Amino acid sequence: MGYPDQLLATDEKVVKHLHPHWITLVGPVLVLLVVVAAAAFGISAIPDGSAQDWIQLAILVVAAIVLVVFTLVPVLRWATTHYVITSHRVMYRIGVLNRHGKDIAFTRITDVAYQQSLWDRIVKAGTLTVESAGEGPAQVLDNVPNSDRIQQLINHLVEEDSDRRARDAGRHYGQPYSQPGGQPDLGREHTAQLRPPD
Repeated sequence: MGYPDQLLATDEKVVKHLHPHWITLVGPVLVLLVVVAAAAFGISAIPDGSAQDWIQLAILVVAAIVLVVFTLVPVLRWATTHYVITSHRVMYRIGVLNRHGKDIAFTRITDVAYQQSLWDRIVKAGTLTVESAGEGPAQVLDNVPNSDRIQQLINHLVEEDSDRRARDAGRHYGQPYSQPGGQPDLGREHTAQLRPPD
């Protein structure tokens, strides 16, 4: 099973699995293009001489270090950052070597908000803030694709989870489940019993 399937409970399903928005990779790609072009120009512009090989080697080493720090590391960070919404919770995992993450059960979520700058609206990204009861400061997820839709999705799943738990509790204790209108769902058999005689 692929990530994050191995982290799921038996009755849990992945609803949405996201990485940060692709816009976060624009900077590293630009660095890659500039460094490769600059290194190629620098190597070709070195005049012939006894030090030519050493200077070329130095340019290649510097270019490689810059590419690792400013291109490879950000790409790996993007690839290893997971925003996962399941049928039971919101999960995130972040980190290349040192990883950290958090799971926020729907039962503890008290508010979900998103924030978009003008640029975020253009590229369809944003910041998602998830507040939970008794969990300390709110969890902030950066560069979430379609953050407004994800916020609505989480709110919808929280409501569904609450309804499901109410139904399960009603079945467990043998009580009818109350419908959104406030009336219990008695079923056809119970309704027929309550109907006055003709």
